[in-house]
Amino acid sequence: MDYSIAKHALTNKTILVTGAGDGIGKQAALSFAEHGAQVLLLGRTVTKLEQTYDEIIQAGGVQPAIIPLDMMGATKQHYVDMAETIEGQYGKLDGVLHNAGLLGILSQFDQIEEDTFDEVMQVNVKAQFLMTQALLPIIKKADKGRIIFTSSTVGHHGRALWGSYAISKFATEGMMQLLADELSNSTVRVNAINPGATRTTMRASAYPAEDAEQLKTPLDIMPLYLYLISEQSQDLNGLCIDAQPK
Repeated sequence: MDYSIAKHALTNKTILVTGAGDGIGKQAALSFAEHGAQVLLLGRTVTKLEQTYDEIIQAGGVQPAIIPLDMMGATKQHYVDMAETIEGQYGKLDGVLHNAGLLGILSQFDQIEEDTFDEVMQVNVKAQFLMTQALLPIIKKADKGRIIFTSSTVGHHGRALWGSYAISKFATEGMMQLLADELSNSTVRVNAINPGATRTTMRASAYPAEDAEQLKTPLDIMPLYLYLISEQSQDLNGLCIDAQPK
């Protein structure tokens, strides 16, 4: 399938990107802005978000907003307050890319520490659940709202030693499918992306001996992200699409 959109397809769209300070999240924010979107940059490290902000401005993009938030410690009220602030400033939210995630520690199932499991599930599942719940009313106010989750190959088929991360991605895909089904009669579309092997910090920590130069860059896989966040993806709902199909 040809995943391409017009140069200004995201003009007048307000899009929230989590984990926007690094890797795929940063590139998605830059690419969304390049296509006309006003991007809300969410992350826990303000200096990294400021770098993304500066690059968008330097490229002539619409002035983005920075939302400093640590998903590990954020409560339901934090997300409710955030949604109210977004609604007050922008009136609606056209899309959210749930990109932020925690790898945890790769280990055998019987060696997964409870603390590690809790941390991964908090960031990868519960925080995204609470955030989506809070944002749904303002996403529904958009003409064609978009919600994109991030899965993984190990969220399709369980793989030995991938521990908490794999479990969290199975949960992510289930949450996406459930939400997509509930919203199927609306104009909101809910899908997930499996980025595949991509040149990111998380990938390097999982595969330290791998030659990163052989991997696709975040920019290489952006056509799918742009397509799913745009109005052109109206016919796609409840799918997890591989950005690098074999």
